[in-house]
Amino acid sequence: MRVFDSLAALRDAVGEHLGYSDWHTVTQEQVTAFADATGDHQWIHVDPVRAASSPFGGTIAHGYLTLSLIPMLVVGVFKVDGVRMGLNYGCNKVRFPAPLPTGSKVRAGVTVASFEDIPGGAHIVNEVSIERDGGDKPVCVAQTVVRYYT
Repeated sequence: MRVFDSLAALRDAVGEHLGYSDWHTVTQEQVTAFADATGDHQWIHVDPVRAASSPFGGTIAHGYLTLSLIPMLVVGVFKVDGVRMGLNYGCNKVRFPAPLPTGSKVRAGVTVASFEDIPGGAHIVNEVSIERDGGDKPVCVAQTVVRYYT
């Protein structure tokens, strides 16, 4: 866990890779719960029997489930002290270069891409890459935007 004592210290880290999160196993229960929450019950996500004969050999996580793991994973990579709050401000770009088979372990790597002062805080863009244990390509690459307020 990298700890920045202020927004100014985070500004100095632009361009740096901050590290990796701990590994997280994406379970079928988690994929099914996401399907229930979003109404996306496509068989490739929720039907292990049918998905076994797919090119993936089993169910895969929704891309948006993979994206939604970013806050949980990134919180273990770095934190900024001296801020009142941080807000998820969205994403500039998101891609899913590889499927995420259910039961896989994933982790996030984070690089600070840009820092912009705003009234009362800062507007930060991070490059986040979620990799699968044993995978040769990331399962999600996203530019996430966070606003911190002091």
